[in-house]
Amino acid sequence: MPRPHKDAYEVSDAEKRDLIELIQQSKPLPEKYRFVLFEDKREVELVWNGKNANRLVVVGPINLPVGRVFVEEIITEMRKRGATRVDVLAFEFEMGLFPAVLEEARQKGIDLIPKYIPAEVFDKRAVDKGQVVFHDVSFVEATPRYDKKNKLRLKIELTDFSVYYTQGAAEAAIANLKEGKNGVICDSGKLVKISKDKDGVVKREVLTKRWTDWVDYWAVDFDYQSRKEIIKVAVEGSGQDGKPLEYEERWTGSYIFENEWQSFRTRRNRELELITAEHSYQVPGRYTVAVKVIDIFGNDTMTLLPVSVG
Repeated sequence: MPRPHKDAYEVSDAEKRDLIELIQQSKPLPEKYRFVLFEDKREVELVWNGKNANRLVVVGPINLPVGRVFVEEIITEMRKRGATRVDVLAFEFEMGLFPAVLEEARQKGIDLIPKYIPAEVFDKRAVDKGQVVFHDVSFVEATPRYDKKNKLRLKIELTDFSVYYTQGAAEAAIANLKEGKNGVICDSGKLVKISKDKDGVVKREVLTKRWTDWVDYWAVDFDYQSRKEIIKVAVEGSGQDGKPLEYEERWTGSYIFENEWQSFRTRRNRELELITAEHSYQVPGRYTVAVKVIDIFGNDTMTLLPVSVG
């Protein structure tokens, strides 16, 4: 199928939500913006022209996190096609994927922007009210601080928290801002209040001075892989012919985050601790520390940090 001309139409956020819903229901996609990015026919590997001129959009798998291999295939195909701008929408991204893969894409001349698909895309009321927002992807950096005297002890320091923001968002917001009104936008990693007076003069006020201003709460699990997430699933064939349902336990492949240490802001105390209390391990070995950050908008991001003690 020939690729549509980039100026032939624009895809709105509402149309993007409709497309995601069609994918969820395994229904065919409208021909006007349907073409396959990859050579095989996996339905999740969909690209259509985005609203920003020649920007393409890829929707990731519904039931799997987008991982490095998936992103590398996108970069490869983008280079083959001579395209340079792509948005990757997904319900979940593999932990540790960002920011390294974004820098790799940038070095290859690809402007790749990842965004989370919110659960609200399946809420008709939220869609009708225009409350669905595709969230930017955040990433966390943390560093273990080992005790020099006791090799079984360490602390975790939160060293950075960033969001990969869409470039050009400020210009688009200003263009759509009515005179005499104001709004808050994310631009170049900062929260900015923009206002436009009756004469059309635009003023900017930066609300976030440091990266820590984005963090509302953070917590640490010092042994993340110690508790597997187990679910009970009905045994196939049970519950028939009047027999009771039988269940078996299965591991989902994920682990349960246990909040072993936390620091959060309160109305009275806006300060945030950036280094945890000291934690002692009972047995020498390798462990996986999970660091979870909740930002000022209520979105959570987690990263895994391998440590060796003893």
